[in-house]
Amino acid sequence: MRHVLVVGGGIVGLATAARLAARGDRVTLVDKEDGLARHQTGRNSGVIHSGLYYPEGSLKARMAVAGARSMVTFAREHGVPVEVCGKLVVATDESELPGLHRLAERARANGVPARLLDPAGARAYEPQVRTLAALRVESTGIVDYTGVCRALAEQVEADGGRILLGEQMIAARTVGDRVQVRTSVADREVDALVVCGGLHADRLARASGLEPSARIVPFRGEYYGLTEAAAGLVRGLIYPVPDPRFPFLGVHLTRGIDGGVHAGPNAVLALAREGYQWGEVSPRDLGDALTWPGLWRMGARNWRPGAGEVMRSLSRGTFARSLSRLVPGLTAEDLVPAPAGVRAQAVRRDGGLVDDFLVQTAPRQVHVLNAPSPAATASLEIARHLVGEVDRVLAAG
Repeated sequence: MRHVLVVGGGIVGLATAARLAARGDRVTLVDKEDGLARHQTGRNSGVIHSGLYYPEGSLKARMAVAGARSMVTFAREHGVPVEVCGKLVVATDESELPGLHRLAERARANGVPARLLDPAGARAYEPQVRTLAALRVESTGIVDYTGVCRALAEQVEADGGRILLGEQMIAARTVGDRVQVRTSVADREVDALVVCGGLHADRLARASGLEPSARIVPFRGEYYGLTEAAAGLVRGLIYPVPDPRFPFLGVHLTRGIDGGVHAGPNAVLALAREGYQWGEVSPRDLGDALTWPGLWRMGARNWRPGAGEVMRSLSRGTFARSLSRLVPGLTAEDLVPAPAGVRAQAVRRDGGLVDDFLVQTAPRQVHVLNAPSPAATASLEIARHLVGEVDRVLAAG
């Protein structure tokens, strides 16, 4: 029986551990936190993405489309709250109409069920929405991703695996047919290592003897919730047409599985990799970001939309005005602060964003270097891919 060590207690690490354990591997999963899903997985809006936005043939497109199905099936089989509610992408300005039609073409290319609507058709789904035209995407859903993680953890342990919390990976190296891993608790020797390190993926790769092809730059996504009175203006999920100059989707409105409505996120550079508020600063993390040429090159290309994101972060009124483009009448008084998340965005030296999932391997090691949204949606499919990579690196000796 092969012993595989998985690092990372987010949804990708847990899904991979569950798949390995289910087929009979001896699995140990470690995470530095005292609970599961403490970072990206537990701090998102709970959306099951359809695969609408991603280039045809990319890992993101293929895995999101498949993941939208497999995640719903998994949640229903394990009693995790889930709903396939669909969403609207709305064009509020003439300049956005070409982008909306491009999204419709991409939906067809990726096999995503979607159709264009006129304003009356859009208001049949969202009576308060402001739009010139909209794209209705049927396969988008909402789910309790933390609940999914609990179900995956139960699967790991039911199949004989171990989950060890409060144990941080320090370093690893491959020696012959074994991987020697040093953690904050013990020295471990295993047949294979899978690292799903999220916000620390590049550092853990370097600590394992790899040279990562990109650096993690953290972007904080700030959310608000709508007050109970304002939440009645939103039935489901309302998104803008994304700005092609900027790598994020823009602030949107999503009714969560708990019935509340989330607004956001905007995206600003975080001053720490786990910096969920402006006051949280890590000199090491900030230094890593500011000394990376890719950050400055990316900023030079995206300074105008980036400045808008900062303004939304600093001004609740500016944030509310962005939302009122989608649903007129929303004001700053309708917004209440909600927990923020931090996205682990891999940035290349030339300033290009790693737009697809990125996995890098070494002898007996598999490292996930980039798995932002829709990684939660696609986690069961990513796990299938990673297990294949484990088999490949083991077969290579």
